Amino acid sequence: MAWRPLPTGEFSGRDWGPLGACDGYDPYLVWAEASRFAGYHLKTVPAWLPVLVELSLNCSIADFQRAGSHEWLRVAKVYTSQAELARLRICTAWIGRPFFAAMRPGGVLHGLVERFELGLPIAHNVQVPPESQAQDTGHGDQLEGDVFGLIDGGLAFANQAFLQERVGEVQGRPVRQQRARTRFFWRQDTEGVGEPPSALGYGHELCAWEIEAQLECKMFGGLLDEQAVYEHFKLTDLRRRINHGTHVMDLACGPRTLLSQIGNLPPHFDNPPSWVPADDAASRCDLVAVQLDWSNVADTSGGSMNVSIMDALMYILSRCAPTARLVVNISWGTLAGPHNGTSLLERGMDELIRLKPGQLQIVLPAGNGYQGRLHANATLCKGQTMHLDWKVLPDDSTQSFLELWLPDDAKGITVSVRPPGGHAVLSCLRVGESRMLTDERGNAIAAMIFPTTVATGTGATCALLALAPTFSLHPLAVTSPCGVWHVEITNCGDAAVPVDAYVERDDVALGQRTGARQSYFQDGLYDTSGNPSTFVDTPVPLHRQLESTLIRRSGTFNSIGTGKRAVSVGGERIVGEAWSHWSLYSPRQPDPDASRPQRDGVVRVPSRSAWGDENPVLLGLRAAGTLSASVVRLVGTSGCAPQVARSLFNQLDSSLKSTTIGPEVSS
Repeated sequence: MAWRPLPTGEFSGRDWGPLGACDGYDPYLVWAEASRFAGYHLKTVPAWLPVLVELSLNCSIADFQRAGSHEWLRVAKVYTSQAELARLRICTAWIGRPFFAAMRPGGVLHGLVERFELGLPIAHNVQVPPESQAQDTGHGDQLEGDVFGLIDGGLAFANQAFLQERVGEVQGRPVRQQRARTRFFWRQDTEGVGEPPSALGYGHELCAWEIEAQLECKMFGGLLDEQAVYEHFKLTDLRRRINHGTHVMDLACGPRTLLSQIGNLPPHFDNPPSWVPADDAASRCDLVAVQLDWSNVADTSGGSMNVSIMDALMYILSRCAPTARLVVNISWGTLAGPHNGTSLLERGMDELIRLKPGQLQIVLPAGNGYQGRLHANATLCKGQTMHLDWKVLPDDSTQSFLELWLPDDAKGITVSVRPPGGHAVLSCLRVGESRMLTDERGNAIAAMIFPTTVATGTGATCALLALAPTFSLHPLAVTSPCGVWHVEITNCGDAAVPVDAYVERDDVALGQRTGARQSYFQDGLYDTSGNPSTFVDTPVPLHRQLESTLIRRSGTFNSIGTGKRAVSVGGERIVGEAWSHWSLYSPRQPDPDASRPQRDGVVRVPSRSAWGDENPVLLGLRAAGTLSASVVRLVGTSGCAPQVARSLFNQLDSSLKSTTIGPEVSS
């Protein structure tokens, strides 16, 4: 095997091969073009791509839209129809092939765009993009007061936990009716019933009256046939008894709550967990729910959800009056990234919170990869080399990604790779160089993309090692070698350079069958005995770092949860152990490895914590299953975030006392 130059992109028309050609771009866009969008299961090269864009300081979204042409640039009206967000400089867009020419010096967009990231090219939109229209934002179409927003998958809005009983009148006789707390529901994919939201132009929207009409229609003998409601709306995913979004929504705003949420009990106590009926604002509030396109759920990395989540936030805001106060829970995330709050989605969330001070709060989980061997870290002095063994499993039907992050002024770093299977070490690549490996048919099976700057973060740059799947049943599928990919990072410069390596998330989302297998770092010095002391990092002096394991739990964090204004939530045990009360999968405070040097601004601890497990044996928490009265148990910090979101929502009502959900910690 030998490195080969990257090709000219069939969509962008840009030659990615020369030195510096990838500088300033999203490395995942470069890989998508090198692999001919194989990871997105597209049959042909798309005609349009979704992107998340950050505009330059003096450019508004309206200016950006006017500068382009409708033939190759489309921005949803939701980004220009809300006066209070007129200063927002981050938006989603659908771009055609001339977009790249317009970005070059002398082009109509030159100087207007700071950077942009690739979203998820969904097959039903890449040939004909969504077409939005101006949305009527009259008072009748918007919610007043305090509103709870939820962005997730599998949201069972007909569950009794999210309905309210009211007494109506039919032919002069009182009749008990069900009121849907979900006043607006938007599913982003193509299936379903309902028109697209006019200001976004895709998916299907349901308003409360449409939901309530079906609730009345599917009521038999005083009992609601919930499955019939979902069948009518073609919500086939809600046939499953367990859905992640329903579990999260119950913890956030259901009719029962953890005992510790309504009392003043200490954060750690010896009594068993207890559920009691809730009498708080969150259990009665109006909801706006967004169900992510299931293509985002099936995308095991979570790395392409940026466009979908930004659109979801804008939709929720558009369905609320300018004076409304919102708490939005997003129990989703990814693991690779800059981890310093500079990804475009994090910047977008921070901007929305800044533009709506005191009116918008966003809560996210801290991540579940603390024990996953997905992060390595070292500070390289002059002449030192960092050796990483990246284990990629043989039956992985999805692509795998390893990101190396280092300060953007680190010019003396070189990276070399040795593929598994007895292959020789490939030639070293330095900053600005990008290359790929191909099979005998010329298809890209791997690539190392190493620009001097990247669109996916600022203050640091990223070297992306991307791999094709290791397994497929299709005879013509492109696959890469499985086994251990050995990566060496060497500092040839004079100054010490901190390096972070992150393996991207590649687990299987609840209810999905994607064939994903999580790759990870392996190291003989990493203690896998399972003794209590092995679940936290041991601080290592700087001069001894390369003699110990480079795999570090510290810094393993949800990479869309490191922004400056959003709230990140870690998990604790209701009944802990003498040596730790933190859930093993969660980042913790204080950071056990706080003295270890890292890049500036890297977030390693959650800003808040909540209950994640009942005790060391009984992991996770109980909450609603898909159907009413069903209870399921799910594990992870995605169940911690809605508890804090609930607390923040209740605090909007000054008549309620501040609730306690575990200890509050500072970042």
